[in-house]
Amino acid sequence: MIRRAVPILLLGALVVLGACSRPELTGFSEPYSGATVERIFVATQRTPGQLGQIFGERRSTRINFAQVDVSIPPGHEAGRIERTSGVADAARFFAPLGIEMFNGMNEFTRTLRREGTADGGILLYVHGYNNTTEDAAFRLAQIKHDFGIDEPAVLFSWPSAGDPRGYVYDRDSVLFARDGFEEFLRELRGLGQDRILILAHSMGGYLTMEALRQLALKGDHHVMDAIEGVVLMSPDIDPDVFRRQALTIGQLPQPFIVMTSQKDRVLNIAEFLTGRKPRLGRIESSEAVQGLDVTVVDFTDLDEGDIGGHSASVSSARAIEVFSGLERQIREGGGALRDFVLQGRDRRIDAALVLQ
Repeated sequence: MIRRAVPILLLGALVVLGACSRPELTGFSEPYSGATVERIFVATQRTPGQLGQIFGERRSTRINFAQVDVSIPPGHEAGRIERTSGVADAARFFAPLGIEMFNGMNEFTRTLRREGTADGGILLYVHGYNNTTEDAAFRLAQIKHDFGIDEPAVLFSWPSAGDPRGYVYDRDSVLFARDGFEEFLRELRGLGQDRILILAHSMGGYLTMEALRQLALKGDHHVMDAIEGVVLMSPDIDPDVFRRQALTIGQLPQPFIVMTSQKDRVLNIAEFLTGRKPRLGRIESSEAVQGLDVTVVDFTDLDEGDIGGHSASVSSARAIEVFSGLERQIREGGGALRDFVLQGRDRRIDAALVLQ
């Protein structure tokens, strides 16, 4: 009976994860005059042109570069990604308008600088498990739009299977991609990008920590100094592994923020798949990061945005209000971040308290 129960529970977990699957687009849309267009720069270790997607799930040792224009409908609600299948009507849905491929890192960076702001900052987003390039580009476009971010938005898209059944494949893909992400950070710095804010979601946090660890082991302080902050949203990392990664890195980029939610059902399933130990994105206290220069922000009471509670910090209008404040403090140098942090040794804050 017990042997039969485990596969049934696992099947149930995958069914829940399947609820996170997306409508499939089949082509680019015509622009709509009332829509807002957000440009997303893409660096990816996926192979292009698979299954009608911009990029597929197959792994590439080469980093491919592109820019994608994403149209956001005039009736967009903060935190939501209004999606449909087929060719999207840009008047009603998020829609890709077109893609331009770049011939290498130099052309990519030149275009990035032309589109940049005076301070030269960029937002670098690393997506999570079960994401296609379209998923991640839409999410980053939504974040850029809802948070009013002026800096160029750059997506690092590692080769996730984009399939809820591909959890183990995705974890292997993180290890496959860490050298490429490390090299991408190094080249960004070498070509003049010295204000990089990293926003990593779910398993993308694992990839980010692995790349930072490798940079630290190689003594690449010049690159580390260019990272002006790291935000891990719902990180799918074992807390013990995170601690070892952080200790190896040594001086973490500041501010360094971990966003958690006790109602994150996707991480709850990840805990089942990895042996039932709580993931970093579901820790109940800051004890798991005690002694590390890390601030934990708890979004448990602001999780009304998405079904699985896995993107609460960017999918809830109330959470966006809090997160926007954090993002502004980071951009202003981090000094005012203390306004959001509880005093004392417990560097953990209930995000709902910020709104009171």
